[in-house]
Amino acid sequence: MATATKSETNTSVKLKPLADRVVCQRDEADETTSGGIVLPDSAKEKVNRAKVIAVGPGKLDENGTRHPLSVQAGDHVLLNKYGGDEFEVDDIKYTIVRESDILAVIED
Repeated sequence: MATATKSETNTSVKLKPLADRVVCQRDEADETTSGGIVLPDSAKEKVNRAKVIAVGPGKLDENGTRHPLSVQAGDHVLLNKYGGDEFEVDDIKYTIVRESDILAVIED
């Protein structure tokens, strides 16, 4: 189980996704355009890149065999722009997706 830590107040939120679900934190959108124009919040696009915060134990098949996920906490991944469910805990925004909704793992 991974822990998401809020640095301002040093409180931590423990997130334990179920089955084949993955908790991610999307990267921040750019504040300005390449031409230097400052974008208001309403004009910013969602970012596809995210950091994996926590992963579930894996999905059970018909025989009761658990299949572990191919991503792990700390990985950087690409998500659909509007995929997953978004929620907020202690002013930190998270997105929870199924492993099948992850488009790719970004290797550094």
